[in-house]
Amino acid sequence: MKRRNFIQLSTFAGIGLSLPISGVFSACSNHSEHSLEFKNLVSGLLKDWCDGMIKVQINNPSNLEEHGALGCPSCSHIHGRCMDAVYPFLYMADVTADKKYLEAAKLVMIWAENNVSQDNGAWTVIPNPKSWKGITIFGAIALAEALHYHGHVLDSQTRKQWTERLAKAGQYIYDTFTIDFTNINYGGTAIYGLDLIGGVLGNEEFKSKSKKMAQQVTGFFTTKDHLLFGECKPDAGKLSAKGLHGVDLGYNVEETLNSLVMYALKNKDEKLLEVVTKSLESHLEFMLPDGAWDNSWGNRMYKWSYWGSRTCDGSQPAFAMMAHINPAFGTAAVKNTELLKQCTSKGLIHGGPHYISAGIPPCVHHTFAHAKPLAVLLDHWKHLPEINKKAALPRTVADGVKHFKDIDVSVFARGDWRGTVSTYDAEYHYKYDYRQATGGSLGILYHSKVGLLCAASMAVYQMVEEYNQQPQPGEDIALTPRIETFKDDEWYTNLFDLTASMESNDQNGIIEVLSKVNLKNEARETVSETASTFQLKYSCAKDSLQIQVSTNQKIIEPTAFVLPIASPSGEVVELVDDNEINIIKPEGVVSIKSNVPIKLKNISGSRLFNMVPGIEAVPIEVFFEEDSNELYLTITVN
Repeated sequence: MKRRNFIQLSTFAGIGLSLPISGVFSACSNHSEHSLEFKNLVSGLLKDWCDGMIKVQINNPSNLEEHGALGCPSCSHIHGRCMDAVYPFLYMADVTADKKYLEAAKLVMIWAENNVSQDNGAWTVIPNPKSWKGITIFGAIALAEALHYHGHVLDSQTRKQWTERLAKAGQYIYDTFTIDFTNINYGGTAIYGLDLIGGVLGNEEFKSKSKKMAQQVTGFFTTKDHLLFGECKPDAGKLSAKGLHGVDLGYNVEETLNSLVMYALKNKDEKLLEVVTKSLESHLEFMLPDGAWDNSWGNRMYKWSYWGSRTCDGSQPAFAMMAHINPAFGTAAVKNTELLKQCTSKGLIHGGPHYISAGIPPCVHHTFAHAKPLAVLLDHWKHLPEINKKAALPRTVADGVKHFKDIDVSVFARGDWRGTVSTYDAEYHYKYDYRQATGGSLGILYHSKVGLLCAASMAVYQMVEEYNQQPQPGEDIALTPRIETFKDDEWYTNLFDLTASMESNDQNGIIEVLSKVNLKNEARETVSETASTFQLKYSCAKDSLQIQVSTNQKIIEPTAFVLPIASPSGEVVELVDDNEINIIKPEGVVSIKSNVPIKLKNISGSRLFNMVPGIEAVPIEVFFEEDSNELYLTITVN
């Protein structure tokens, strides 16, 4: 990016600060009708969410363990971070003058002080003083922004108490946080947090540490693709066997990059702005045409909820505030907000597009986290650049295949087809294996006419964060397309193969992505005494997507390719004949044909549902026939 492009960035000096809003960003204050439509979407959704949270708020002064908390329709415990809602509640109290929002803001703070507040200034993730305290940064940012922009609606005593409490939290963050003391989302978010809190409190030491950490964070972007890394325990600098860093799209776009953008704009940090702009552009290549974030491959995808990540804040601030640099950033902010609205029912966000059709209750954590960035947008509205969805998303207009070397993931596009193939091997935790899309698997298959067709789940659903995930309802069957066999009742699949390789070509109008994979069990042991090495070939033409599976080895054990097709309950499934099945969607008919008989993996024929990424699916499977070493499926949409 040319340095002259940053001249206009100096007008953004008021973002997230103790500086007054009036007079700042005056060059950006005239918005078109399309931009105002986005404002109405944001403000309407924020009101809906705040009203939804109030409906589940517990008002029971006789029980201090619950009084003021946000009850969760899906979880048996109270989420310790529910005090983050103080900011959107206080925003609504200010702009509506409705006392119910002011009362709700006070109640969540009362609950936090009675249950998760610690003497050292921290808040804990659950009412247990030994539990994780890093989440203090998120509560502190919410409280600081609430006080800065809307503290005038509070009585003097409450405002004094909250300011003093913010100072204690700020001191804890200042004393404890470094850029790499844990996952990068904490150190990265603290850059903005310490600067914000320092501005609200007039504490220059906080701001000085923030500046130092901002200089350090530029070393956490991959060299080729500019992806933010560091979502990897226990050592953010540890590389995988392929030499790859731990990268999670969901945490990056919904949390860390927001903070880096807001800090950089406010402080006119041109070096950091150049880095984050390149990074935003790389991350944006994984947004689907409907505004979903394709985190099928991310190393924390166990929290992938199609629209983002379960407990992060939302991607709106970073992309909206940088829309003057790249108008497609504005499109991303609008489209993702529209998707969040589509996944909202009765005032709460559901953790995926098929929660509602599957009858799965929502976790309230999604709503109080994602309400905050909407309040941020509205508090800065007069200063934002033009935001609309006129500029096409990269993946909407893409054609061809692109390999992201830093994560060993390829994305392809031809006609209406969009797909992602992963052989990424960097996992989040080194004690357990969480198995995001890898092994040459198809993490995403999307068609512009009918929408989502395939989406990866965890190979085995695990409660990696027991207080931040919902239990899997019903049987746990992976939604990731895969090869599989069972030997001695043990599951072997390419989803456990971290050594898979991938190559691609684009010739004569057909994109081919080829992977060499091995069938392994959870212990990463290769199956024996039957075929173990296969080639997966995805061939994408303008009018079809074909999956071919072949091996040069003798197949002894029954071996199948499983293809779960995303389909909410209510869509008609039609068995045309032994080798063809149709799924009737509102926008078209999805046809799957095979050279071998097609079966449904669950005998009842009912939908499968997986919490990651909140999808229902029709589980199709096809078996290799005797003395045959190849099978294929062809998908078309009419």
